[in-house]
Amino acid sequence: MIIRWFLAIILSITHTVALASSVAAINTKGVFNSAAIKGYDPVSYWNSTTPQKGNKQWRFKWRGAYWYFANEENKVLFMDSPTKYAPQYGGYCAWAMADGEGRAVAVDPTVWTIYNHKLYLNYNANVKAEWLKTQMQDIARANHNYPAITDVAQYKEVKKETHAITPIYKQKDR
Repeated sequence: MIIRWFLAIILSITHTVALASSVAAINTKGVFNSAAIKGYDPVSYWNSTTPQKGNKQWRFKWRGAYWYFANEENKVLFMDSPTKYAPQYGGYCAWAMADGEGRAVAVDPTVWTIYNHKLYLNYNANVKAEWLKTQMQDIARANHNYPAITDVAQYKEVKKETHAITPIYKQKDR
């Protein structure tokens, strides 16, 4: 508990938290930056042993941020299902998002976890270690906090519907 409190103080001191109404849904921390997760390919967390840096050649704008990809295939996968591949909480630190009323803190894209088919990023390895101790409770808190402190509500996802064609077979007249 003391470590959690200490890390919360450090994160508060080293990062300015914007007002709730001005926190973007996607983490693009940095001056004049519009790249999500510091330009890392979100699909590479799923299909590679380590996350890969994306390339401007393969980029896609989603939720007001540019997402970069290591190759065209990853870009197409993301475009088809961005919520499947995008990190939870817009790429903000999962542990900080769960803390108190939630905080939008930048991450180290190389510090990550896939849990229950979802990608979570953390500020650093020490924060990740704390987050893993209470992961299930932290996810519940962060799930509540993220829409409360960011503008994610403005993005209404349209689910793709698949329309199966049911074949109609006619019996031959006998």
